[in-house]
Amino acid sequence: MDYIIGHDHIKNQIVNSINSGRFSHAYLICGEDGIGKSLIAKGIACLLLGKEPNKEYADIIECKISKNKKSIGVEEIRNIIEETNTKPYEGDKKVIIIYNAELMTMQAQNAFLKTLEEPPRGVFIIMLCEEAENILDTVKSRCQVYKLNHLSNDEMRQFLINKYPHLSEEELNIISVISDCIPGRGEKYIGNSNLKEIRDNVLCILNSLANKDLDILSYEEILTKYKSIWKETLTWFLSYERDIMIYKETGKNSLIINLDKLDDIKNLAEVFSFTQLNDIMEIIKDTRDKLESNVNTSLVFDAMLLKMQEV
Repeated sequence: MDYIIGHDHIKNQIVNSINSGRFSHAYLICGEDGIGKSLIAKGIACLLLGKEPNKEYADIIECKISKNKKSIGVEEIRNIIEETNTKPYEGDKKVIIIYNAELMTMQAQNAFLKTLEEPPRGVFIIMLCEEAENILDTVKSRCQVYKLNHLSNDEMRQFLINKYPHLSEEELNIISVISDCIPGRGEKYIGNSNLKEIRDNVLCILNSLANKDLDILSYEEILTKYKSIWKETLTWFLSYERDIMIYKETGKNSLIINLDKLDDIKNLAEVFSFTQLNDIMEIIKDTRDKLESNVNTSLVFDAMLLKMQEV
């Protein structure tokens, strides 16, 4: 699985267990959306089946939640169990990959226990989830559990260079920041003009704060419009804050991440005091906590802008 960037320790463990014949029949792979869970799962499946990677095979079964459903229920699990009892099409092994396993209801998880503990010979089950908190201990105890962490900055840069060789050094730095070294987030930024637009709007908000002419209503509407990417929005705020504080303290261009916005960062470093910057950072962190608690997005952004205006 050398073609997969990062997660070397976990990859080595998996390859060694497959080569030595000690590979478990059930795995639970956890990590944030875009971290590489499906890549690892498909890599495992191809190794087990002795197939080339990055192709579709009849004996790699991918189970995904239906678009019109919010959970994986007993009926879906029964269909998966039925699939495990169907003989492989091409060889003597079959791999079942279950996406969003954290969305399985407790009843569904309990219905799956027997199959997880002793699936049919040659059947391997790999469950993927963002958080293991909603997975029952009885399920986890029947699986080999792996937690995928963010890539290192060097690994993230290598991923971007391999997939997008046209990117400039400046773009590599920017995308590494906004993605928080999560490959899937980097891909979203490159392919989503909304992310680039919200980045510019975040800087406009900071400039308006500095000029004391912030139009709260207009910017609240813009932030709410892109509420589905609020994490990226707040990451941009923190990224600019970080650059402003570093430039204010050191005056060095080489330490700035958002180099394409250098003139703005220099101006903002002259206007804002360290106290003001720290206050804004605390407001952003408080906003993140509220949004993670599913508080009304419009109200939260409105309150954030009002607090920033008072700094």
